Amino acid sequence: MQPVAISVDAPEVSRNLASKAGYTFPILSDPNAETIRRYHLLHKGGGPESSDISRPAEFLVDSSSVVRWVNFTEDVRVRAKADEMLAAAKGLK
Repeated sequence: MQPVAISVDAPEVSRNLASKAGYTFPILSDPNAETIRRYHLLHKGGGPESSDISRPAEFLVDSSSVVRWVNFTEDVRVRAKADEMLAAAKGLK
């Protein structure tokens, strides 16, 4: 299983965030929100200075590209806990 993040931020912003936070997973830079729109995650005007951002969400996608588990929230401060996501992943096997 490989975590991946998607952000509207420019690649250099995502690289700096990953470096500071110690993230080792890939971060897709999606400044035009194309992928974010495909997953219906666009929060229009939800960012700084009313910029468009992605709604917080976590997905587990299997090797056949089927979305098997989803966690959505409207609050950027609320995310799935690691143990929740791991339990969901174990349940998919």
